[in-house]
Amino acid sequence: MNRLCSIALFLFACSAALVASHSRAADPWLVVEGGEGPGKGKQVVLISGDEEYRSEEGLTQLAKILAKHHGFNCTVLYAIDPATGEINPNQSDNIPGLESLRKADLMVIATRFRNLPDAQMKEIDDYLKTGKPVIGMRTATHAFNIPKDRPYSHYGWNQTGDTMPQGFGRQVLGETWINHHGHHGQESTRGLIVPEAKDHPILRGIGEGDIWGDTDVYTVRLPLPGDCEPLVLGQVLEGMNPGSPVVEGEDAKKNEPMMPVAWVKTYSVGGGPTGRVFTTTMGSSTDLVSTGTRRMLVNACYWATGMESQIPSASNVNIVGTFEPLPFRGDGFKKGVKPEDLR
Repeated sequence: MNRLCSIALFLFACSAALVASHSRAADPWLVVEGGEGPGKGKQVVLISGDEEYRSEEGLTQLAKILAKHHGFNCTVLYAIDPATGEINPNQSDNIPGLESLRKADLMVIATRFRNLPDAQMKEIDDYLKTGKPVIGMRTATHAFNIPKDRPYSHYGWNQTGDTMPQGFGRQVLGETWINHHGHHGQESTRGLIVPEAKDHPILRGIGEGDIWGDTDVYTVRLPLPGDCEPLVLGQVLEGMNPGSPVVEGEDAKKNEPMMPVAWVKTYSVGGGPTGRVFTTTMGSSTDLVSTGTRRMLVNACYWATGMESQIPSASNVNIVGTFEPLPFRGDGFKKGVKPEDLR
């Protein structure tokens, strides 16, 4: 009888495990469990959702690197078509799973002009009011586009109210959307380390010219506001590969002065605690082909979570699995993909 009971319990446990596994696979987000590493036990939530720069690809790979090589537990959120459950970056009003921010130690965001429902925005608002750290990538400077009659309109990229002028971008990250500085799609970016910042922990293991991306430099207003500390300047290149020459002639003015493309600062929302911020106007999925760019982002995750003393001399940023990012362009995402397909 005891033997039969043991077998029954074993079969029940297996069945329950299969149900749980199937349920998790069907979730409209991706969970990447951390392995061994300094980040073990830390929860990172990465929020994608832009129509052009393939954040759904870039943040998925970044999460896998953070989990496998550094031990962070990562949850990647996506713009989801509620009718199909598929990732659709053109779906600007739905990013399920933002409640995962309640237990997060770090929020990494790379959204663009999102008009999320109030319940989803509340999760972001609640997180920011705790003063926990934020990393903003590329279009996160214009992460939200919330109409004026909505409770969270103050996060909108171009809102003019007194609460948060120019919204999340300006008040949390340090800048909102201004313009393309380099020629979009034709002039790439070489990252040059600001001499005064060469010893910053985020730049550990990164040499001059290691940071590169085929996206162009964004315009920012100089000087950056508040306690922003530029770390990397964006040198505009003539072409779309790391060896392209620096722009010359009339275009040489684009590097006089060069725009910051990565900086650190602090923020506070609603009178809450002060938190750390790392912002880069780089960060498309194609930018992450560059080892230096990946290392900068991984190091930033350590720094943002207060682990700068544990940043290795050269962080392991080896690609996990296959990473063949699609070129950046509007509506250029891979169709028919669900989060469970990215495991």
